[in-house]
Amino acid sequence: MMENTLTINHNDNVAVALKDMGKIPAGHKIATSDIAKGENVIKYGYPIGHALCEIKSGDHVHTHNIKTNLSGIIDYSYVPEKIAASSTAPATFMGYERSDGSVGIRNEVWVINTVGCVNKIAEKLCKLSGADDVFTFVHPYGCSQLGDDHEYTRKILCNMVNHPNAAGVLVLGLGCENNHISDFKKLLGTWDDKRVKFLNTQDVTDEIAEGLKLIRELKAYADTFTRKPIPVGRLVVGLKCGGSDGFSGVTANVLVGRFSDDLIAQGGISVLTEVPEMFGAETLLMNRAADTGVFDKTVSLVNDFKNYFMRHNQEIYENPSPGNKDGGISTLEEKSLGCTQKGGTSYVTDVLGYGETCKTPGLNLLQGPGNDIVAVTNLMAAGVHIVLFTTGRGTPLGAPVPTVKISSNTKLSELKPHWIDFDAGQLLDGVPLDNLARDFAEYIIEVASGKTTRNEENDYREISIFKDGVTL
Repeated sequence: MMENTLTINHNDNVAVALKDMGKIPAGHKIATSDIAKGENVIKYGYPIGHALCEIKSGDHVHTHNIKTNLSGIIDYSYVPEKIAASSTAPATFMGYERSDGSVGIRNEVWVINTVGCVNKIAEKLCKLSGADDVFTFVHPYGCSQLGDDHEYTRKILCNMVNHPNAAGVLVLGLGCENNHISDFKKLLGTWDDKRVKFLNTQDVTDEIAEGLKLIRELKAYADTFTRKPIPVGRLVVGLKCGGSDGFSGVTANVLVGRFSDDLIAQGGISVLTEVPEMFGAETLLMNRAADTGVFDKTVSLVNDFKNYFMRHNQEIYENPSPGNKDGGISTLEEKSLGCTQKGGTSYVTDVLGYGETCKTPGLNLLQGPGNDIVAVTNLMAAGVHIVLFTTGRGTPLGAPVPTVKISSNTKLSELKPHWIDFDAGQLLDGVPLDNLARDFAEYIIEVASGKTTRNEENDYREISIFKDGVTL
């Protein structure tokens, strides 16, 4: 191995620079052998593209001399992978058990808007409540939408109302919107009227006074819950990366993948989304499908998203982003192979459509784009208690649920301590994965038991709902 480089797989013909090496920045690739023009460049043991010209051993390998191999729709075959059963010592966290049997890790009151027209009223209510655990999440939708877009909005908002991290919910409407409270109630089905209150602002003279009255009632109900020991296997975590760099796939994503496997071994659920960042690594997930039914659903998940790109006359492989490239990622295959490390090695047990909630223990795949705010919203609405968000470049954003930022490199953790919760860059400094995985698991249990994350401390909580069609 070249000095100050990391070779991930023995079949690789590139290594990752661990520090700046002349004109090759840290996190970028360096050829470990001569690579002929047209020959595949191998990283993680798989092709990440082909050489555009002859590449000599020791050369910088990046967008100037490598190009993706990906193109169009692919026919897939199911080659089931045998995965050894793993085990880990059972653990508990201190959570809230709801009256319907679900479990939450926060005990907040949420104001959920049926329509964007009441955004400012919702914000004013949260401010005037005087409470530090009453939150709203503004959005522009709920009216003037058609077809799937309208249903996407309704599904995401409905799932937010039902999210167990919210001990109480005020559903706030205007009164003339398409997503009228009377129709929204039909989607909700049954609800606990002590936990969920409704207010159409056009129906009352003073919507602020009435809203504050309802919030006080919800706060009183929330105060009836106390934390109790809950098996860690009841946790649902979302897996997300944003602003990835060349270290993400060897530090932060590997650490999260290890946690995911250990959680699943205890009966928990991990949810992996960002379908466009599965392209090029999708067969690894397909061959881990628990059965042919899950395999077929995974194939549809991938091909449907490719068709979405083509329907809009867009390039399927318009990825990675400028920040990814600056961090050393050259092609979508490379990005995807690093991204899917977050899913560990467990079986894929279910595939969810946009706006669906997870129920099956194991690794779930969730339809949705890679856009950070849309993806964390999607994960939250699927029912995750916590989002594990890895990053090599840094980002402040957060979901309505605790959003743990895990840096792929220590430099980022030191530069942005007010954004980053956990430094996975320690792996590059020689800290054994087993040791860091234990520390990380203990940290996540603390978060589940009430320890605040950076996004919570900064009050960075937001949502963005997927849109694909016409706005009236």
